[in-house]
Amino acid sequence: MTAGLTVRGLDVFYGASQILFGVDLEVARGTTVALLGRNGAGKSTTFKAIAGVAPPRAGSVELNGQTISGMAPHRIARFGIGYVPEDRQIFPEHSVEDNLKIAVKPGPDGKVHWTLDRVYQVFPALQSMRGRMGGRLSGGEQQMLTIARALMGNPDVVLLDEPSEGLAPIIVAQIAKLIGELRAEGVTILLAEQNMHFCIAVAESVAIIDKGQIVYRGTVAELKRDQEITRRYLTV
Repeated sequence: MTAGLTVRGLDVFYGASQILFGVDLEVARGTTVALLGRNGAGKSTTFKAIAGVAPPRAGSVELNGQTISGMAPHRIARFGIGYVPEDRQIFPEHSVEDNLKIAVKPGPDGKVHWTLDRVYQVFPALQSMRGRMGGRLSGGEQQMLTIARALMGNPDVVLLDEPSEGLAPIIVAQIAKLIGELRAEGVTILLAEQNMHFCIAVAESVAIIDKGQIVYRGTVAELKRDQEITRRYLTV
């Protein structure tokens, strides 16, 4: 596999309760992989484990061949993981531009691929709102801001947790278009979603998680043809 993100055998517990059971994932550099599953299936916990927020009890996470599991979250971020949590976590009393500047750091190779000017080129709506307080943005605008903020850290891999959740259909379409543009820019993305139709529009391959275990892997085209898998694991 081309260098990228490799997850092997992750077990994660919250207290005495085991949430993830031997989770395996691979995301090659420059690709977009969707982690699909119902609410509570383990998607967010997988992302927290990769980012170091919920350290795994067993298993490993490698980024470009280097083990990052067991590191503190800030070190994992410096090694190249950009994490966009499902609750966005912007700074509401700071301007859009301040939210972006807070996240500035070079990539793990020491280079700066994403500057403020480049982010504004990809996110022109944010440039027009650069002085607006984060708390005054709509849900869709906040989602754009959190994705842009992650890019300001020049990550090798971006984790997008439920980017379409709670957004109007027209905003979901805009976020899908944005992810497509990032993919065209060569950004490596692992995307967690319940919305299968959203993922089919932006991802190349998918993994399905159910009750903390990966139960399916395949391309988007293969998933489209497998109605039984869709019915069993994705319909509500």
